Amino acid sequence: MSAQTNFEEFNKQIVSKWSSNRMLEPRIAKVVVNIGVGVSGERLEKAAKLLEQLVKQKPSLRRAKRSIKEFGVKRGEPIAAAVTLRGPRALEFLDKALTAVGRRVKYSSFDDYGNVSFGIKEHIMLPGAKYDPDIGIFGMDVIVKLERPGYRVMRRRRCRSTIPRRHRVSRDEAAIFFINKLGVKVVGFG
Repeated sequence: MSAQTNFEEFNKQIVSKWSSNRMLEPRIAKVVVNIGVGVSGERLEKAAKLLEQLVKQKPSLRRAKRSIKEFGVKRGEPIAAAVTLRGPRALEFLDKALTAVGRRVKYSSFDDYGNVSFGIKEHIMLPGAKYDPDIGIFGMDVIVKLERPGYRVMRRRRCRSTIPRRHRVSRDEAAIFFINKLGVKVVGFG
């Protein structure tokens, strides 16, 4: 058998497993958009303003965890802006972000827990984004977290418990989810 038929059989197995039990089908929990500037001040304010224009949600500032003398960064100084998107907003922005990267994601971008991250070199690559000379051009990181129904058990306050390994989203399942549900070509998989 060729590698293509093995991949198709594996894909069919996973999809049939998801359709037989709704609790096994992954879903997008959240999409985090991060613009790391590396310095505080006017440039960080412009990045936060841009992020707010793109996703229509107020970003939070991220602070440096430690001092780096060579870069002039002090511990606790704000150096990045990030936004967490959930629900329809997350899907809408993720569709734009995937279009910006040509609907292609490397298989090495997926981790063992069903998360994927990729970068966008310039924000003007996003559909509908326009260049503003007052703001400039920024790149950004997009992180997508996939999870199955039932993950609330891990986050709730009362009777908190762990999620067993068999219920976590694997790297292959995350790649198949991106291929089937989002129409993405995963480079280096299958």
